[in-house]
Amino acid sequence: MSDFLTDIKTLRKRAREHIDQGPITDAYTADRERVLAVLNEVLATELVCVLRYKRHYYMASGINAGPVAAEFLQHANEEMGHADQVAARITQLQGEPNFNPKGLADRSHAEYVEGSSLVEMIKEDLVAERVAIASYQEIVRWLGLDDPTTRGMLEGILAVEEEHADDLVNLLKKLGS
Repeated sequence: MSDFLTDIKTLRKRAREHIDQGPITDAYTADRERVLAVLNEVLATELVCVLRYKRHYYMASGINAGPVAAEFLQHANEEMGHADQVAARITQLQGEPNFNPKGLADRSHAEYVEGSSLVEMIKEDLVAERVAIASYQEIVRWLGLDDPTTRGMLEGILAVEEEHADDLVNLLKKLGS
C-alpha cells in the first residue's frame, strides 16, 4: 500500500462525519462558494447559448439554411445538456442553480447577439463558442486538483464547445465566408 493514501479506518471515520454534506468531504479543497458562483455563470452562459442557437434555428433562411439550421438545433440541444449537467453539479455541491431570467445575460460570459443573415448568425455563434472555450479553459486551470469532479465535467463540456467552434468554422468555409 502506498504511503500517500489515508488508512482505511481514518477514511471510514471521516465518511461518517458531516454525513449531511453528501459528496462534500474533507478531501474537497476548493472554495465551494466561489465554485458555486462560477458554475452559475457557466449555467447562464449555456442558457444564453441555447436561446441564441434556438433563435438562429428558427430564423435561418435562404438556399443554404437547411443544413445550417440543423447544426444550430443540434448545438442548442447539446448546450441544454451542458446546462443540465452544470445545474446538477451545483445541487451536488449543495448550491442552488440560478435559472432566473432576470440578469441572465449579465451573468453569461457569452453575449446574445441575434445576427441578421445566416453568415452573421454563424459568426456570432462562433464568437460565443470561442468565449466559452477561453473562459472554461481558465476555470479548468483555476480548479486544478481542488475539485476534480467539476473540472472533469467542464473538460467534457469544453471538448464539445471546441467541436461546435470547428463545426461553425467549417460552415463558414462551405458558405465561402
